[in-house]
Formats: sequence, C-alpha cells, structure tokens
Amino acid sequence: MKYHQLGVVHGDGSIIGIGPKDHLHVAGKSRVKVFDAGGTPQRSWEISRPASAIAVAEDGSVWVGQAAQVEIFDSAGKRKGTWRDVVHGDVTAIGFFQDSVLVADVKDRAIRHYDRDFKFRNVIGKDNLTKGFLVPNGSLDFSVDAAGTLHAANPGKHRVERYSLDGKLLGHVGRFDGQDPAGFTGCCNPTNLALGPHGWIYVTEKAGPRAKVLDRDGKLVAVIADGLFDPACKNMDIALDSRGRVYVADTEKLDVFVFEEAA
Repeated sequence: MKYHQLGVVHGDGSIIGIGPKDHLHVAGKSRVKVFDAGGTPQRSWEISRPASAIAVAEDGSVWVGQAAQVEIFDSAGKRKGTWRDVVHGDVTAIGFFQDSVLVADVKDRAIRHYDRDFKFRNVIGKDNLTKGFLVPNGSLDFSVDAAGTLHAANPGKHRVERYSLDGKLLGHVGRFDGQDPAGFTGCCNPTNLALGPHGWIYVTEKAGPRAKVLDRDGKLVAVIADGLFDPACKNMDIALDSRGRVYVADTEKLDVFVFEEAA
C-alpha cells in the first residue's frame, strides 16, 4: 500500500482533531482554527492557554487540553466552561467513549478516566514496574476504538499498548529496530497515534520524523511519509477523517499535511 500527499493546511498550530463533516480543528498557542474538508477556513476563536491537546466530542463540543486544565467550547467556539485541576501537568490527549472522558497526564505518566460529570473513576497505565508510561518526549498520546479499548503510545518501550477502561493491560504491539521501518527506532518511538479502519494503528515518530501505519497485529502496512517533515519535528499529532485521509501536523512549520491512499 502507498500513500500520496493530497494537500497542506496552513493552520498556525500543531494540535489537531477531526470534527463533524470532517472539519479539521487546529489549535495553537492562542487560537483554535477550523477548516472544512477541502481546507477552507470556517471559523476561529481564542483560547486562554497554549493548547496541548484537542478533541471534538459527539455533540460537536470542542475540548482543548492545556496546562492542568481543559477548556470546553461549543461547536461555534463559545466557551462552555473550564475543567481545572484535572491533571498534574499538561493534558496531552483527550478521548471519549460512551459516558467516559479520558485525559493523558504527561507529568504523572498516566491516563485518567472520568465520567461526563468529571467524577474520577480510575487511572490507566501505572500498574507496572515503571509506575507509568515511559514518555521522555514530554507527550503522552492515546486513542479509543469503537469497542472501548484504549490504545496508548509507550515510546520508551517502543510499542503501542492496549488497555481496558478499568486499566487492565490487554496486550501490545511494536518492537525496537534501528533500521527497519517495521520497528521503532531511537530511544523513544512512537510518539503519537490514531486509529483507523480494520483496527489499523497510525503512528508518528521522531528523529527522523515520519508517519506510518500498522495493522492490528503490529505488522507494517505502509510508510505514509518519510523525509517530508522538518527534521526537528517531534510529537507530531496525527488524525484520520471518515474517508480515511490522514492528517499529520508538522510541529516546526505549523502546517498540517494531508495524505490519502494512492489508487
């Protein structure tokens, strides 16, 4: 399988999420910008702190992770409220499943699980010998599939781990390899991930930066892009829309590259 670049969106940010109608949401230091599926700007609004995560809920509300808080907006950008002291450090990923809200706490090296009323349920990822994920890159990323299984990047272990929402480790895929793109190179990869059709796992890496896709068993399906991004990039956010197009944020150029499967 091969991918080709479909386009680039100049979003002035590197935190990305996909909303209804495949609208791309790009968050930066002071604003959220929304683009339609063709990359045309639709609206934007201010945020109170630099963004470290963004997610669009089923009702269209936009949740922006920041340092020790989450700002919540309606689909038009009107602030609905601020959820403070949710984590110890930066909120670097947000996810939803039914009545659950999950947030990545990079300082605690764990994922915190709440209900929609912000009542704490449990912590995910600390029941191990390292007492948390190994995230020397300063970012912890995860995604939840349609069955409610949480997939989290554990870059210090060169793998993607699967958890139940009650915190049980269900398994993992990935291995270290210094050369082969089928493995993860360097001290700490993959850095970010998203989930797609067939249970495939879309990941990004640093040093050098690239994007690739694995099947659910961890076998390499395709290298989406390699050599395209600024060499200094790390923690490149990645997202998929309903048509399977892949969005990758260049953290240095502050552009979002869009890819699709080649015919």
